[in-house]
Amino acid sequence: MTIQIAERIALIRQQLPATVRLIAVTKQVSVEAMRVAYQAGIRDFGESRIQEAASKQQQLQDLPDITWHLIGSLQSNKAKKAVELFQWIHSLDSLKLAQRLDRLAQELSCRPQVCLQVKILSDPNKSGWTIPDLLASLPELNRCHNLQIEGLMTIPPLDLNDVEILNVFEQTRDLADKIRQQHWSNLQMHQLSMGMSDDYQLAVQAGATMVRLGRIIFGDRSYQ
Repeated sequence: MTIQIAERIALIRQQLPATVRLIAVTKQVSVEAMRVAYQAGIRDFGESRIQEAASKQQQLQDLPDITWHLIGSLQSNKAKKAVELFQWIHSLDSLKLAQRLDRLAQELSCRPQVCLQVKILSDPNKSGWTIPDLLASLPELNRCHNLQIEGLMTIPPLDLNDVEILNVFEQTRDLADKIRQQHWSNLQMHQLSMGMSDDYQLAVQAGATMVRLGRIIFGDRSYQ
């Protein structure tokens, strides 16, 4: 298993442009497997659950150069813990949550890096802004000075074909371009967090700068 993880990471890195950041998604992955990934060069780890991430951070304190990414849905009552634990939050999905994170970041004297989660196609299983809602929220988001708003994140709906998935990623890229051209003072659109194990190559083709890969690195996990 140890060799497999290292080999998989090496193979993926060969396929990724140097401009694309590889985030290893470690939900329900053991700390031992995470150490193997670290030895293979991974420094970015993505977690979905606050409690699980807190436990792993305790166990990995001897590896101080890890960057922790929150990629799962964030409930408002766990926002403070998220700001304390994560340098990156990819799943910022509403103006209300953005304003709460902004207040907490000011209280905690930190500036977390965030991506705005956008829902390109209607999908009852995903949270995030629709395109019109996000564009309408930009003036208020621009006032969130304690957040480093770095770009967009998206997850395509299930059951799309490759052409449809690529189109979702391209629309996300075009939306980031449109926002960038409006020259907001506090909204950077340099990052596109998109692409997971089944579709990351399509995401890279469309301009992803961060891919979130779990199963393709660590194998299947038995979700409770």
